[in-house]
Amino acid sequence: MRRVPHVTSGPYAPPAGAHELTVTSADGARLHAELHGPADPAAPAVVLVHGWTCSTAFWAPVVRELAADHRVVVYDQRGHGRSAAPGPEGYSTEALADDLEAVLEQTLEPGRRAVVVGHSMGGMTVMAAAGRPALRERAAAVLLCSTGASRLIERARVVPLRSERLRARVHRAILGARVSMGPVTPVSKWLLRYGTMGPGAAPAMVEACARIVHACPRAVRAGWAHVMGDLDVDARVGLLTMPAAVIVGTADRLTPPEHAHAIAAALPRCTGLTELPGLGHMTPVEDPGAVSGVIRRLAAEHADAKIDDASPTAEERTT
Repeated sequence: MRRVPHVTSGPYAPPAGAHELTVTSADGARLHAELHGPADPAAPAVVLVHGWTCSTAFWAPVVRELAADHRVVVYDQRGHGRSAAPGPEGYSTEALADDLEAVLEQTLEPGRRAVVVGHSMGGMTVMAAAGRPALRERAAAVLLCSTGASRLIERARVVPLRSERLRARVHRAILGARVSMGPVTPVSKWLLRYGTMGPGAAPAMVEACARIVHACPRAVRAGWAHVMGDLDVDARVGLLTMPAAVIVGTADRLTPPEHAHAIAAALPRCTGLTELPGLGHMTPVEDPGAVSGVIRRLAAEHADAKIDDASPTAEERTT
């Protein structure tokens, strides 16, 4: 029997979209996308890009926070959710960037710009797409949430070994394993909570995330793990010339705060680094209000900004 890929009731259940569509990427990959919120052209637009082993369902609490007065676009990254798995050549940061460009061009009305938000691998997608024409033209601002640009397995703290080299080997083996995760059980939820969430995560949060993560096909999980194990998009962070903000949980074991600090320092127009005390890697689920608040601020301050706005102010460079 196929497992239900997400919870079906409560605040973490995905709301029904106003419209669903299929986005076609540069290599022909077909991506599931949803539009939420008012069709009013005056409503600020937001594009949400989920992380590794997740899906559009991951953004449910943030969509609920924003959809009353924002036009919200969510899509399943290739191989996740309702988007088809790629062939062997379809696992790369360039493919992720191609997909984001396609989503921006095919879901936003002509001339509309959006706040583009990436969580975890979604943030890596945004950084990989830095400098791409569609991102330059369509992103009024970006938010990089619980993510990193390089040395992910070396800096991770899931397995707290002293030796960075040994820690990297263990993390690479764990993340890239093709074993089935099986059904959601108390043990699997405990492991997920330990690795990806803060100690105060409520059982409903853990259940919601576990359902989503366990639904990811193991070949897809392993394929993207290999890409992230070798990730290095440090040089692209400086190409994100639009206003950008960064969020991280202080208890994030997958992408510890040192990643957020490095990204914030490299961004040309960083508008702020928000550290959420005691939260883990799943910040949009653990505190959707805080994440939505930063998105709202970016939309209010920059949604109508021109592409060639003036250079960053001193306030924009402080974190």
